[in-house]
This record gives sequence, C-alpha cells and structure tokens, in this order.
Amino acid sequence: MTHTVALPTPSFPVPAPANEPETPYEQYVYAYPHQKAYRLLDDGPLLSDLWSTERLDALSLYAHIPFCEMRCGFCNLFTRTGAPEDVTREFLRTLERQARVTRRALEAKGEPIRFPLAAFGGGTPTYLTAAELTRLCDICEDVMGADLHAASWSVETSPATATADRIAVLAERGATRLSIGVQSFIDEEARAAVRPQKRQEVEDSLARLKEAKFPILNIDLIYGIDGQTERTFKVSLDAALAWEPEEIYLYPLYVRPLTGLSTRHAATLQDWNEQRLRLYRYGRDHLLSAGYEQTSMRVFRRTGTAAVEDADGSSISEYNQQAGMVGLGVGARSFTTELHYTTDYAVAVPEVRRIIDDYIATPTERFERAQWAFRMDGGERRRMYVLQHLLESTGLRTADYEQRFATRFEDDFGPQAQALLDRNWLREADGKLGLTLEGMAWADAIGPMFFSSRVRENMTAYQDR
Repeated sequence: MTHTVALPTPSFPVPAPANEPETPYEQYVYAYPHQKAYRLLDDGPLLSDLWSTERLDALSLYAHIPFCEMRCGFCNLFTRTGAPEDVTREFLRTLERQARVTRRALEAKGEPIRFPLAAFGGGTPTYLTAAELTRLCDICEDVMGADLHAASWSVETSPATATADRIAVLAERGATRLSIGVQSFIDEEARAAVRPQKRQEVEDSLARLKEAKFPILNIDLIYGIDGQTERTFKVSLDAALAWEPEEIYLYPLYVRPLTGLSTRHAATLQDWNEQRLRLYRYGRDHLLSAGYEQTSMRVFRRTGTAAVEDADGSSISEYNQQAGMVGLGVGARSFTTELHYTTDYAVAVPEVRRIIDDYIATPTERFERAQWAFRMDGGERRRMYVLQHLLESTGLRTADYEQRFATRFEDDFGPQAQALLDRNWLREADGKLGLTLEGMAWADAIGPMFFSSRVRENMTAYQDR
C-alpha cells in the first residue's frame, strides 16, 4: 500500500469520510456499533439458535452491574445510584434466572463450554456488598460453569467501594485485574468533574488493592477537566505512578447529553479541544518517559507487564469485542457472529430506573430470545475488524484482512485510508497499517470514519433519554 490508494468499487457500501473532523473527540469506539444503533426486535431469535453456530470453548463472560454509589458528572453509562438492598437482591435473583436460561441455550449445541475470559463491569460491580459479590461469583461458576480461578478476569471498582471485605472476595475468587476509577488525585478537580472524593480515600483504597497483590492493577485518569493544566495533571500522573500500577488509562473528558456536566462545561469547543489535546500529549509523553508503552489512545502498560489475554493471545485491557461474548445483567451486551444483542439502554435517571425495574420483572421465558439487537452483515463485520485492529498499537495486517474476508482492505476502505494517509495519521510498513503518533491522538475521530451509513442513521435517529 502506498500513499496513493486505488479506489475500485468496494464490495459493500462505504460512505466517503468527512473532509476534516471538527473535533478529535467525536466518539469513543470501545465497541462497534454503539448501543444507540440497536433496535427492539418484534420477535427476536432464540438464543439457542444464535449460539448453535458459535465456537463455545473460548467464550467471554461479562456481568454488568448497573449500580454506583454516585453519578459522576461525565458519566453516560447505564447505571443507577444509591440502589437499596431490596433492588440489588432482586437484581441478582433476576441475573441468576437469566444465567440459567443462557446456559441452557449454550448447552443445546451439545459441545463443551469454556470461559477463558471474564469481566465484571458497570456501573461499579463493587457497589455490591461482599456477600452479594460472592453470590455473583457463585452464579458465574455454579450456573454458567465458568472457572474464575482459571480465567483472565477483570473487575472495575471505585475508591469508595474498594473496601477490605470486597477486595478479599475478589482476591479469593481469583480476579486477575482490578481497575479503579480515580480520574484525579486533586480534590478540586474531582469536584469539578462532579466526582466528590478525597485524596486520602483514594490512597487508602489503592493501598488495599496493592496489598491484595492482584496481577494487574489499572488506574483510570481523566484529562480535560475545567481548570486542569499540565502542572495539575502531572500531580495526578505522578501520584498514580507512585503506586507502580501495571496499567494506566488516560481518558479524555466527554460531556454528553443528560449527564451532570451537560450544562456546566463553559469552554468553547475549540479551546476545550486544544486543552484536551495538549494534556493528552503531555500525559502520553510523561508515561512513556516513565517506562510505560502505549497500546492504544487510552491504554498505557508498564513495560514488561503481562497483559490479561484472551484465548488467542490478544490483549483484553480494553473492551474486547469478539463473537463469543456472553453478557448477563441489564445493560450487558452479547456478541455472536450474526447478531449483537442487549437490553434497553438509557442515561437519564428515571429511564434507567424504569429499565432496571422492567429487567427485574422480566418473565424467565423472555430471556430465551434476543431483544434489543443489531444484525451484523459482512460489511459490518469488516468494519468491526478494522476498528479492533487499526485503533490498537498492533495495527492491521492487510494479508490477515484479505485472508479473513477474501477482499483487500484497499478495495473496501480506500477512501478512508487515503484520507488518513493524507493527514499523516496512518503509516504502512511490512504489510501492516498502523496509526502514527498524531493519528493515535485523533483515534476518537478516526474510528467514526469507518462507521456504516446504517449505524450512523440509527445513532442519529436515537432519542437520548
């Protein structure tokens, strides 16, 4: 592939990329397509039919816990704050009902079932009490058949919920990666992001996590908070580095509709973009100089650290979207080759509570069928593959793409490739395409360039609620 890309007729519709992205922070592409592209099916397929053609010996198990102790100002995740014990108790009962139905659907194929990969996300899984976490683990093992001690298993937590009893459960049950959302070690910045926390609470929780000796500790930090500078960002970076975590994630601040910050961020878009890009580059360079390697726009891993890996050896530090993801819990997504499916999705507090209540009231037989879903055709699978590889430091090998899809990357995505080459955001070497240093900075603008017209139309038509 050269800097002049031939543009033959693609094997599926490819919309022309925009002339120039207006912002480097258009869309965080952690899974394609976004849930806003999913639609409710009138008569969804049976799970037993969906999974009958899938490989079952290398599955991923994901449990979504839609509860948090507080709602951060930037959060647009599916989560409820302050859920009382009766709600979490009924949620786990429903999750167990869903798990039993899902397990029967998998068993219908009559082949061995294995989960080498597991994750608890949310929300904040450690919002659950230690006893409830134990029950969740029991459901995963006794009902779903996962061996958590043998799996690469990641769990998200927060400073307020990383208590000694909860950490003890996760350590005893074999968790291999704990990710804690700190965002900022400066109290004033945390308040500006509508995340009221004290640094001492953060440090105490990190001390407990280090004492538990999980193989991988990850610390999340955010840049782009109102008033944040290189000097204050360095305080958080150095505070995180002092704990010698195996991973550090740097997230750009997004302000989305219906979130706490949606009417409070005063900076103009241009000024805010300049601030975020400046802080990103500073944080990136600071971590690289501290002995970390960059594996994607957000992920920095201490050199020599073994990554949590899936059955094929690829990193799952970020959300790994592969066919074979089995999701449990309201808000969890499942991925098969032909269909991605989930439950209803919302951000606004009343809608989230309604959806959780509806999930708890769901008749058991309804879990036998996919509900909210997105059908994956060949073109969408190509796009997902490109996004999974091109946005990572490992890059995309064009020979692997051709072998997998029997078409050339240049033929399918020539306009996008040419646009990236023209901006010096993409490079080619030894048959592999990878983002340049500046291309990685613009990854959240590059990802949407590969979205299909169908996904764009569905996301545009989605009504935020």
